[in-house]
Amino acid sequence: MTSFKTSESPYKADNTASGMAGVTLMNNQVGVVVADVMNRQENVTITHLPSMIRVDCVGRMDFVYDEISEALGEEEGFYDASEFEENMSTHYGKMIHMDDRTVMFGNLEEAAEFIGDMLPPAVK
Repeated sequence: MTSFKTSESPYKADNTASGMAGVTLMNNQVGVVVADVMNRQENVTITHLPSMIRVDCVGRMDFVYDEISEALGEEEGFYDASEFEENMSTHYGKMIHMDDRTVMFGNLEEAAEFIGDMLPPAVK
């Protein structure tokens, strides 16, 4: 009798936390500029695809609106959370919109700590 061994699938489920976060941007003029600005952060990887741009990070990344407005050749305040949402189609990780930036976290505990630091102290 012959016995066969099946090789391990490269597509098996892996529930290990990656510590990553990311967004998919439209591959248009705004998306390209946003990706160029984000590419300045050491922990960010940009992947240009035919119809989209992936912006992925390990840990945390900040989409600073005024930096993006300047790179777009617009006045401060032009690029904001609504512009970000209009150009983004999907994301993974914890996303926090603030007045001056959108912050992405790959670690839920770090995001919870960040949010906790923004909240006023509890009154007893």
